[in-house]
Amino acid sequence: TLVPLNLTDFDGIARLGAALHERHGKLDILVGNAGVAGPSSPLGHIELKPWNDVMAINVTANFQLIRCMEPLLKKSDAGRAVFVTSGAANKASAYLGPYAASKAALETLTRVWAHETASTPIRVNLFNPGPIRTRMRATVFPGEDPLTLDTPDQAAQFILPMCAPAWTETGKLYDYPTRTLLDFRAPG
Repeated sequence: TLVPLNLTDFDGIARLGAALHERHGKLDILVGNAGVAGPSSPLGHIELKPWNDVMAINVTANFQLIRCMEPLLKKSDAGRAVFVTSGAANKASAYLGPYAASKAALETLTRVWAHETASTPIRVNLFNPGPIRTRMRATVFPGEDPLTLDTPDQAAQFILPMCAPAWTETGKLYDYPTRTLLDFRAPG
């Protein structure tokens, strides 16, 4: 079921969960893909509102999706959740502070949830698409030749297996640029 939804309408996410429960009684797949880059500026120049806007979409909306969809995923024989992250979460590149911080927060949120649901049929993982030909990428890197980048459809083909009932891994990160399934590891 595809449903248009403003992800900053956190009550709307709760209503969506209730509607899915009423209509289907369960949820088999949740993909958290929405994201915004926010301002590309030094941290000291970023106002609170744009910072909060990035966090609302990239972190809080995913937290609310977890809260509202977990009961439905638990009712599935093989509930699967995949959240789209970014290499920016670990690179700490200058001028991408809100985006990088939000993706780092999303990765931690996802790791925590993977641990919390490890003894259930739910499998929770991350997907890093790397540089992909999107409007958001073109806005952040306007001088980059988009034809040198893979398309979202190309990357999405690697998300599909992570959503299948046969997928047994949880708490992993699939790194599309290297085509590698990685364990979450603490630095050091």
